[in-house]
Amino acid sequence: MLRKYTASLCLLISFLLCIVTGCSPAIANDEQKIIVQKWVGNENKYEEYKEISDNQQVLYVKRIMDEANWRDAHVEFVRPADYQFIFQFKNPTIESKAVLYSVWVSPKEDLFEMTQGEQEFTQLSKKESARLLEIIGE
Repeated sequence: MLRKYTASLCLLISFLLCIVTGCSPAIANDEQKIIVQKWVGNENKYEEYKEISDNQQVLYVKRIMDEANWRDAHVEFVRPADYQFIFQFKNPTIESKAVLYSVWVSPKEDLFEMTQGEQEFTQLSKKESARLLEIIGE
């Protein structure tokens, strides 16, 4: 009788462990950095501009990107993006597909229009644009 309950208890514990580990949220930030490139010249050329490794800034930019109202749209601009950036893990053994974020700054420098990859577009609020410019810009 005890053996029957022991086997059932072990099975229940194993099942619960599988559920708990499978449903636990992923680590929000596995120590990432942001690699920023800036448009130079009149052609579609970019140079490495800045590397952002401050964890608070990286998390803030990730939050802005996650909460942005991305729309499926193929957009074309009259000039190349002012900035491009990607998130990259600090640990070189962690591999992931990098998503390129392209940023166009409005003439008044108060709004950002952005693409995520090649098919998603958003326009950030003035507040988010200003904060993002502080982080990735000058």
